[in-house]
Amino acid sequence: MLEKFVVGYDGSETARRALDFAVARATVQNGSIVLVHVLEWSPYSFLTPTELEERHMRRRQEMERAEAAVMAPVIKELTAQGVNVTPVMRYGKTADILCAVAREESAVQIFVGREGHSALEARLFGSVAGALVQTAPVPCTIVP
Repeated sequence: MLEKFVVGYDGSETARRALDFAVARATVQNGSIVLVHVLEWSPYSFLTPTELEERHMRRRQEMERAEAAVMAPVIKELTAQGVNVTPVMRYGKTADILCAVAREESAVQIFVGREGHSALEARLFGSVAGALVQTAPVPCTIVP
């Protein structure tokens, strides 16, 4: 059975280093990559039905843009290199989604960059890496 490695990927330089590190491990261990992109999303319960409909439309547009700009190029590159890659895109809290995907995919490890695109937010509210260290169901590798 192929070992699966979950990689949190937001297109940042540190996420790319984490991906490259995970690909090297997967290649050596004949494993596969589950490439996860999470769009942070917080539900608002006080929106009107019209506002909710508009928000869902924007959500679909965000997902399409992220798929085209962030995920598609790297998936094409990895596939060309012969890497077995499965893309996953979801809305939610990044650490929670990475943990959920690791469980769903029976992954053996999670890889993330130390700092992604939301560096200021991480300093104010806590980082994905910090949350994963405390909650992940499998070992985590934090790549600088």
